Amino acid sequence: MELTKRKPNRLKKYDYSKNGGYFITICTKDRKQILSKITKDKNYDIVGDGFAVPQLTKYGIIVDKYINLINTKYPMIKVDKYVIMPNHIHLLLIIESDGTANPSPTIGSIIGWFKYSITKYIDESTNIFQRSFHDHIIRNKNDYLKIWEYIDNNPLKWELDCYYK
Repeated sequence: MELTKRKPNRLKKYDYSKNGGYFITICTKDRKQILSKITKDKNYDIVGDGFAVPQLTKYGIIVDKYINLINTKYPMIKVDKYVIMPNHIHLLLIIESDGTANPSPTIGSIIGWFKYSITKYIDESTNIFQRSFHDHIIRNKNDYLKIWEYIDNNPLKWELDCYYK
């Protein structure tokens, strides 16, 4: 039996500890909807697109806690925007390192700490997250603004999301 080769998720030879913006998506294992439920505002149909708000589950509350601890653990990391969807998390991370951390943490090590800490906190014997994560290096202000808007609108478009089951 031939093993399938995994496609690398990261850019070759790119320094993921480099200052800049990163759009990160972390999925739950088997895309289980355990982090939140999306509820539409009572005025959803009246005011155009209306509002859709993620209601965090017990796991989602823990994820939210650890998102807010990222800057405590890694002072050079700013979580600029995020959303906790039923089976995935979107993070807009900004690295603003002054070069004093040696070695500088990479996006991979930050996300590794984040996922490990949550799994340990909830005392799961197996990870609740998929093995890796998706990343996009933000290239300019327009890219940043599109990602900001995408995160804002993600709950509203949940039923159209590629992670929706």
